[in-house]
Amino acid sequence: MRKLKLQMNLALNNKWDSGMSDFSIDNLKNVDCILHGRKTAEGFIPYWTAIANNPNDAEYKLGRRFADIPNAVFSNTLKVSPWDNTKIIGGDIKAAIEALKKKNGEDILVYGGDSFVSSLIQHDLIDEFCLLVNPAEIGNGQQTFNPLKNDLELKLVSCKPFACGAALLYYTRA
Repeated sequence: MRKLKLQMNLALNNKWDSGMSDFSIDNLKNVDCILHGRKTAEGFIPYWTAIANNPNDAEYKLGRRFADIPNAVFSNTLKVSPWDNTKIIGGDIKAAIEALKKKNGEDILVYGGDSFVSSLIQHDLIDEFCLLVNPAEIGNGQQTFNPLKNDLELKLVSCKPFACGAALLYYTRA
């Protein structure tokens, strides 16, 4: 069965460096679908499409990789995709994602979107958590993991620091 992997940048000031870009490209290996909630898709897909179409952009290589992987957008309001290489999935989130995970193929990667990711966590659908944590996260922060109905038991597999001060905390289910 395919795994659903979360990659999420938790940061106040969105620091980013080449090590994080390299990780993001590497994390797309063995992925044949990028899953988004509607709100994230509306910014993410057009942003990376523009980069993928600009060979002079510093993030061109990552943009091309994003452009080559099919997208699936979970939405109960969109019925037709306004983006190339993208299908819309609606209905019961748990049933829809479980069906997607059972299809033949490689892993599925989801990028943040607090409410969407919270729903995936509440329905116990995420298998791996790749959190790019930036130490500048202060104040109330993002509410992705709050409030959980059940304890989320994770096992820290590795931690990788980046030159900009952020760190990747890689977890699997305990």
